[in-house]
Amino acid sequence: MDCQNWEISTSRQWDTLAAEASPRTIAETARDLAATSVAFTYNDPVIFAEYAIDTAWACRQAGVQPIAVTAGYISEEARPAFFAPMAAANIDLKGFTEQFYRRVTGARLETVLDTLRYVVHETDVWTEITTLVIPGFNDSDEELTRLSQWVAGELGPDVPLHFSAFHPDNRMRDVARTPVSTLRRARELARAAGLHHVYVGNVHDTDGDTTWCPGCGTALIVRDWYQILSYRLGPDGRCPDCGTPIPGRWEESPGDFGRQRIPVRI
Repeated sequence: MDCQNWEISTSRQWDTLAAEASPRTIAETARDLAATSVAFTYNDPVIFAEYAIDTAWACRQAGVQPIAVTAGYISEEARPAFFAPMAAANIDLKGFTEQFYRRVTGARLETVLDTLRYVVHETDVWTEITTLVIPGFNDSDEELTRLSQWVAGELGPDVPLHFSAFHPDNRMRDVARTPVSTLRRARELARAAGLHHVYVGNVHDTDGDTTWCPGCGTALIVRDWYQILSYRLGPDGRCPDCGTPIPGRWEESPGDFGRQRIPVRI
């Protein structure tokens, strides 16, 4: 399917840059810049798996957390080696029908579902899911509800699910941009299916970007796109009002709100 970052994913310049960026160089550069994580994306790191794996292990040794941003289309045999060094992953669940996967991506839905089951239940990799909502392709209430119900039932209610807006580009210029109302509807359907942490992406929507306490409903981390507007989590990652633990990977990080614990949220 059309990549929302096609300029980067198809650029041949990155072939030259990658030749100069050894795993050790990437890891040490990230550490020297005080970066806490390195994300593999654009293209899918499964495509350059050996390089991504070597770099992830180098990052681990340097105290930097490696993150895989992937479509999850990887064989059963290759999954253990690929995910073993990863601290976190954002896995695309591009739709919820085999027809969509065959027609738009040329892949198989069940393989991606198997990857999600494996990563969530058989590894300690912090996992989040992103669905790019494309008008007329995967945006029906029925499909969005079944997708959300599968995530809640198979993976658990605390796995974060992101619904991102499609924008026409590259090979899909004849498809309309995703309305904000569609993303908000998808979010409500997912929450009705039992998911605790559902977000919208590629749009400005503070309500849909905010982390809400599943216990008492208070706003804990208020965001606008990538900007954190307020932060109320306690030092142990619990809601300060009711004590509900909020799932995530936490680390001490200085910021506008003093020393605070920031969750890995991709």
